[in-house]
Amino acid sequence: MNTQHAATLLEPPAPTRPAAARVRGAVKRYGRGDTAVTALDHVDLDVPAGRFTAVMGPSGSGKSTLMHCLAGLDTLTSGSVYLGDVDLGSLSDRELTRVRRERIGFVFQSFNLIPTLTARENIVLPSSLAGRRPDPDWFEGVVATVGLGDRLRHRPSELSGGQQQRVAVARALVSRPDVVFADEPTGNLDSRSGGEILEFMAAAVRDIGQTIVMVTHDPSAAAYADSVIFLADGRIVDSIDDPTAERVLDRMKRIGD
Repeated sequence: MNTQHAATLLEPPAPTRPAAARVRGAVKRYGRGDTAVTALDHVDLDVPAGRFTAVMGPSGSGKSTLMHCLAGLDTLTSGSVYLGDVDLGSLSDRELTRVRRERIGFVFQSFNLIPTLTARENIVLPSSLAGRRPDPDWFEGVVATVGLGDRLRHRPSELSGGQQQRVAVARALVSRPDVVFADEPTGNLDSRSGGEILEFMAAAVRDIGQTIVMVTHDPSAAAYADSVIFLADGRIVDSIDDPTAERVLDRMKRIGD
């Protein structure tokens, strides 16, 4: 027997990445009777830890609903959603609020900064609400990475759109959440500022092992991710690894046909 071939056969399979978040049999319906709309139709999905996952699909495909349910911002009609091993559907409102505050980071298109707070105060706000102080070295590292060191005393009105979104990204990362959910994070930015934000998010995954889930309609933005999940009519219909803008655009065209 060929010993090299035998060694190959006996070699254990490569370990799979654990799921940072997952849904099983996820159904989400809005309304009742003839007017009911099914936003998610029995979706199963694992979000691997330490990876940058983009979610795409036509308008009304269910991509934002999926993200909101994964993040505990909305509840499923049926099925289960887990953050790690925690079943979000089993938590009380108070417990769910605590999980969102301590284990989940959010980045939204509209920045969602508090206008009366400085950039520094906005960044540490989730930690302050949780009664914790962020690790000083980690805070300084995040701030340096997003290039905000000289803008920490400025309020949002004194910052550009790109700088405001950097504050929002830093705020999401500074508490070291299990998962960061980003909903069209570059939608209000010019291409240069958007590219800088996406590069930073990709670096956070690559360099510090952050898990990021991003909903986007932009193939160029999706190309920064490690993998792309495609939804249509509330179902996962395709996925690709190591995406390029061209491959993503081609898949989107085929889904739309």
